[in-house]
Amino acid sequence: MTDAAVRLGYLAETVRLLYPGPGSPRPYTVLPHTALPRRLAPRRWWHVGAPVVVPVEGSIAAYLSEVFARPVETVLHVRPARRANRKPVLEARSEGRRLAFVKIGDSPRARELVAAEAAALRRLAGWPLDTVVAPRVLHHGCWKGLAVLALAPLPVRRGRVREPLRLAAIKEIAATGGPSPAWHGDLAPWNMCPSPDGRLLVWDWERYEIGVPYGLDALHHFFQRALRRMSPQVAARACLAQSVRVLAPLGVSASEARQTALRYLIALAGRHADDGHAPLGPPETWLCPVVDHEELLT
Repeated sequence: MTDAAVRLGYLAETVRLLYPGPGSPRPYTVLPHTALPRRLAPRRWWHVGAPVVVPVEGSIAAYLSEVFARPVETVLHVRPARRANRKPVLEARSEGRRLAFVKIGDSPRARELVAAEAAALRRLAGWPLDTVVAPRVLHHGCWKGLAVLALAPLPVRRGRVREPLRLAAIKEIAATGGPSPAWHGDLAPWNMCPSPDGRLLVWDWERYEIGVPYGLDALHHFFQRALRRMSPQVAARACLAQSVRVLAPLGVSASEARQTALRYLIALAGRHADDGHAPLGPPETWLCPVVDHEELLT
C-alpha cells in the first residue's frame, strides 16, 4: 500500500473513533489533497476535492468546546499509521486561533504515554527553567474511554539549533531529576526548535524519565541524525565510536561514555520491544553485533 492509502485508512478509523455521531453533519476537507493527506480540516469555500462529512454533535469537537467553554473547531492531523506509539493528534481552534494541540490515548500503550507526558509536563511546570520551554498542560481528562491531553501551543518556528543551546538544554533537563539525572527521551531534531528569545522550545515529553545515565539525550540526538544517512547497524556502531566526542562537552569520561552509549542502545531496543515495534529491524541485526564486539574487547 502507498503511504497515502495507509494514511487515509488510518484517518477513516480515527474519524469513526472521534466523530462517532449521530449528530449534525459538517463538511471537512482532506488537505492538501487525498494524494498527499496531511490534515482533515473544516471545509472552506476555497477548498478543492470532495468533502468528508463529519458529525459534530457528540464528537471530540463538542467535548473540547465544553472544556474550553467556547465553540471549538478541530483540525485532525493525518498521521502515519505504521508507528508503535501512534495516536490521534489534533488542533483545537476557536475564531481562527489555535487554542491547543490535543493528543488522544486510544490504546493501552497510547494512554500510558499520554499520562506520562502529562505527569512530566506538570513536573517541569514547577521547575525553574532558564533554557528549555515546554508546553503547558491545559486539560487532561477522559472522553468516551479515551485519554485526552490538551497542551498549549508553542510558538514553533523552524531553525537550526546550535550546539551550545542544545547542550545547555540537555544539562537543564538532566537537572530536573534532582539528584538523579533525567532525560527527555526523544530529543530528536524534529522535537525542538529555537525560540525568538534564545531559549529552546521542546515538545513530545511522553518518554521523559529520571534516574538514567547522564547524557542519553545527547546520544539519542546523534543516533537519530545518523539514522537519516546510514543503516541502523552502522548508526549504532557510529553512536558507540563517537560517544566520547558526543559526551565530552557534558563532562563524561571516555570510559563512562562508551558504557553510556551501550546502555542507551540497549534501552532503545527495550523501548521498541515494549512497544511491540521494530522500526530498526530485529535487535540481532543492529544491536547485538555492536554489543558482542564490545564484549570481545573487554
